[in-house]
Amino acid sequence: MGIEGRATAEGTRAYAERYTRLGLAPGSYSAFSEWTVSSLGIGTYLGDADSATSRGYTESLRLALRGGVNLIDTAINYREQLSERIIGQVLRELIGRKEFTRQEVVVCTKAGFLPQDAEVSLSVSEYWRHEFVQTGLLKQGDVVAGCHCISPDFLEDQLQRSLKNLGLECVDVFHLHNPEMQLSEVSREEFTRRLGLAFAWCEEKVRQGKISLYGTATWSGYRVWEDRQEYLDLAGLEALARRAGGEGHHFRVIQAPLNLMMPEALVVKNQMGRQASLLEAAQKLGLSFLASASIMQGRLSRNLPDLLSRELPGLLVDSQRALQFTRSCPGVTAALVGMKKREHVLGNLALMKADKARPETMAKIFSKADEI
Repeated sequence: MGIEGRATAEGTRAYAERYTRLGLAPGSYSAFSEWTVSSLGIGTYLGDADSATSRGYTESLRLALRGGVNLIDTAINYREQLSERIIGQVLRELIGRKEFTRQEVVVCTKAGFLPQDAEVSLSVSEYWRHEFVQTGLLKQGDVVAGCHCISPDFLEDQLQRSLKNLGLECVDVFHLHNPEMQLSEVSREEFTRRLGLAFAWCEEKVRQGKISLYGTATWSGYRVWEDRQEYLDLAGLEALARRAGGEGHHFRVIQAPLNLMMPEALVVKNQMGRQASLLEAAQKLGLSFLASASIMQGRLSRNLPDLLSRELPGLLVDSQRALQFTRSCPGVTAALVGMKKREHVLGNLALMKADKARPETMAKIFSKADEI
C-alpha cells in the first residue's frame, strides 16, 4: 500500500512558509494550480542506472527536501525506473520520520516511452516483449518509433508501475511524455484521436484519485513553427481536454525546455495564430509552466557571458545565473534542474535565498541579447 494522500494547497503553503521563515526568499515560491511550490524543482533524468548514481540522487533528494525544494520531477523511463524508486525510498523515509507530510510535496512523473527495468536481467527487447507484447498490452500500430505509445491500456500499466515505484497512492502530476513523437508516424487526425483518448483516460484517473493533474512534457513540439511535423498547438490541446473533462478539466500544466540557449518558449510567437509565445499562451489558458533543461544538462554551468554577471549580481557561479534567468522568465512556475551531487543542491538552495530577477532586469538582458 502506498503513502496516502496527495499535495494540497494547505500543505504546500505551510511548507513554503516554514522555509521562508528559515531564510529562503518568499519570491522563491510560486503558485502552481492550487499548490505553492519551490521555484526550483529537482530533476532525476541524467545518470547511469547504477548504484553509485542512485546513492547520489538519494543524498540529493534528502538534502533538497530538507532544504526547501518541494517539487520533484521524474519519469518511469528515467534510469530504467530507478529514479522513481529512489524517490519512493526517500519519501517513505522522510515522511516516516515526520520531517514533512505527503501533503507538502508535489511529485510529477511521465509515461509514453517504453521503459526498461534495471532490476530485471533481460535485454531491452526481451523485457519489452515479455512485459508488453506477450501480455497483449500493446496492440499492432500502438507503438511509434519503436519505443513510444500513448494508448490508454499502456498508460494504465505505466501509471500502476509508477505508483508502485514511488510508493504513492496518488501522483500529483502525470505527464504524457513527448507526445509529439506520435506525429513521426501517424497523421495529425490520428494523433488528435489518440491524444483525445489519452486525455479522457487521464480525466478518469483524476476521478479515481490516482492523479491530481495531468499535462504534456515535451521536447520540440511547442518550440517549433506550425509547419513542422512535430508542432503542438497548445490551444488545440486545451480544447481536447475540455472535450474530455469539460470546463473543469485537469489538463493544467505543460513542461518544455527553456534556457539561455533555448529561449523559444519565451520569444517565439508560434501559438494562437502567431499571436503568442508558448509562455503567453499558457498564461492565457490558465496553465502552469515547468521549464526543463534549465541549465542545458550542465552546458550552461560555466563560461557564460560577462553580461549575466553584471546584470545578475550577488550570484557566485554560472549555474546559479542560468537558473536565475530561467526561473525569472515571466510565466515560469518553476525551473527543473538535475541534482545528483551534494554541491549541486547546496548551490541551488543558495540561489533560493534570493528573489527572482526583476522584470526590468530581464528586459535589460534581452535588450543586449547580442552579447549572449
